[in-house]
Amino acid sequence: MRIRSDSLVLGDMGQVKSAEHNVGCVSGVSDREDQDREQLARLGKKSVLKRNFRFLSILGFNCAILITWEGMLQSFAPGLQNGGPAGLVYGFIFVWIGNLSVFSTLCELVSIAPTSGGQYHWVAMLAPRSCSKFLSYITGWLTLGLVVFMSTSYTPRTWQGTLILWLCILVAVLINTLVNSMLPKIEGMVLVLHIVCFFAVLITLVTLGAHGDAAHVFLEFRNTGAWPTQALSWFVGLLGYVFSFAGVDCSFHMCEEVENPSVTVPKSIMISIVINGMMGLAIIIAMLYGATDIDRAIGSKSGYPFIEIFYQATGSMSGTAVLTSLILIMTLFAIVGVIAATSRMFWAFARDRGLPFWRTLSKVDPWTNVPVWAIGTTSVISCLLGLVNIGSAVVYNALVSIAVTGLYSSALPALANTAAGQGQTLAWGPWHVPGVFGIVNNITPTTLATTNWSVLMTGAVVIFSVIYYLTWAKKEYKGPIMEVHRN
Repeated sequence: MRIRSDSLVLGDMGQVKSAEHNVGCVSGVSDREDQDREQLARLGKKSVLKRNFRFLSILGFNCAILITWEGMLQSFAPGLQNGGPAGLVYGFIFVWIGNLSVFSTLCELVSIAPTSGGQYHWVAMLAPRSCSKFLSYITGWLTLGLVVFMSTSYTPRTWQGTLILWLCILVAVLINTLVNSMLPKIEGMVLVLHIVCFFAVLITLVTLGAHGDAAHVFLEFRNTGAWPTQALSWFVGLLGYVFSFAGVDCSFHMCEEVENPSVTVPKSIMISIVINGMMGLAIIIAMLYGATDIDRAIGSKSGYPFIEIFYQATGSMSGTAVLTSLILIMTLFAIVGVIAATSRMFWAFARDRGLPFWRTLSKVDPWTNVPVWAIGTTSVISCLLGLVNIGSAVVYNALVSIAVTGLYSSALPALANTAAGQGQTLAWGPWHVPGVFGIVNNITPTTLATTNWSVLMTGAVVIFSVIYYLTWAKKEYKGPIMEVHRN
């Protein structure tokens, strides 16, 4: 097996059993921090960020960014119109299972190579040498589409909404720079708040709601978009459910700040998907049982059907305002986490010379020990994207779609993972789906008829990255750079 510059596969030096085993045996070092530093060194990277996160804090980080039940409420409308009550229930389950499948594969990769680069690093590590650099670069740009996720929860059509977005980003930037050392504790508290708010909303809906009949919830489908078939309408409505799981990969990009990331990050991701999935499904069912007039909810002046359903369940304007405020608070905390994760991805890509002005963007501030330039740049980009909403909500929504399509470009490292495993022996990390189950899980058959070709903005990102790669980045970007050379 050939030696890759950033791989854990070391042909001439003998097969590496697992990353977890090796880091525990380096020079007899037992200290966890030294082991994590050594593991990162095996990937050719220097450990420059403080490892403040442990299991509970990174689990809170995952749940705070996912905010699946909160996000599901905010993206309630598409599924309610295209799919109806039954479509919401079954569509959510479909997307939930799909995310469990996708991220069980990506957790294998983060267990092997826990770096802030995430997907683009894994593609460079596993893809054939002839195209690994190019595919890695394209994957890096697609993953950077996550930048716009921080504004997906805000879809106002006026300048007031943009100003609110800017205020939220400012608060998130201050937390990520001035009090960054407190971020793990904040995320731990957010996990508690995430669960408490869930039960506050669920109990209110179950107690005060109308208690509709099961046939309405589980058997009624809708096609208000006049699509040719109910099945097509249902698939159109899936977008809202997908958004409610967007951001699940954010902890990948926090790997270099997590203690024992090969175990902690995969474990926290899978648990957070299970927890958030159960919460999301419970909230959907409670909302549908509590609603008395679905059509009125769809036509709500606020633009958010869940607010109208809150009012239908409680019969109180103040009660509705309180419940809605809980959703907004959790959204603010999600923005804090997304800025943290996106800036680390941005910083890691700049560190490997994948971005313009990489020398500046890859700097880590010595006082705060965070990539301040990366945080500032991603935040400014998000603020500028907020301006687009003032001019055209259609264009803005198309830009926001990059968050989803960029996230699910994760299929590329999954396919590279499958290809690398054929005829080779990979040094699997502690998280691994073995045998035929792993192979089946990594392969998703598609045809021209079943592939989604509607992601125009994502195509624009790909075209830009290809042109930029051919004209400039090809000379600078050599894949993940070896900052530490192993003997």
